Amino acid sequence: MDTSTWLNGMNVAITVCDREGTIVYMNDQSVRTFAADGGKTLLGEKLWDCHPEAAREKLCHLMVADAGNSYTIEKNGVKKLIHQVPWHENGELAGLVEFSLVIPAVLPHFIRS
Repeated sequence: MDTSTWLNGMNVAITVCDREGTIVYMNDQSVRTFAADGGKTLLGEKLWDCHPEAAREKLCHLMVADAGNSYTIEKNGVKKLIHQVPWHENGELAGLVEFSLVIPAVLPHFIRS
């Protein structure tokens, strides 16, 4: 299976930065999501430059703490889940991955035992 085929074939924006905050990967949905900000031209740019100060501080904290962050947003009537997680290479922090996916306005919640 070709990884790029399934990464580009789903309605989830995947954006990856390295440890220095350089954007190193955007799947097709990520390019479309950030088209107004430059789309594919964002590759090689600093992730920090794409965010306001408070978000930059949060991203830097995630990188230093090797931690994740999840939240929901709503824009133009579309609700999304944003899930940011560290990725590792050879056991060392290598950067962050952001998954952004559209979710229903009301999302069922199940408790499993």
